[in-house]
Amino acid sequence: MHKFFLALLLLSIPLSSGAFAEPQRSGTAEEQKACARDVQRFCRKVIDDSDLIILSCLQDNRPKLSAACDHVLKDHGQ
Repeated sequence: MHKFFLALLLLSIPLSSGAFAEPQRSGTAEEQKACARDVQRFCRKVIDDSDLIILSCLQDNRPKLSAACDHVLKDHGQ
């Protein structure tokens, strides 16, 4: 679960040429809560992998994500 919270921090980093820039903002507790169930449901197998893999898993499962988690991803440009 710890990796999940780190993955949410990555949501604040645009995946473009500046991908390794300082995060603009970190995921709030509310944002983390919005995606926690989706990470457990769809990304359990990769929860111990890198943060980018967790983010990729969420993106791969986009049609199945809760509206709240989808909104968090959209808010962070994902």
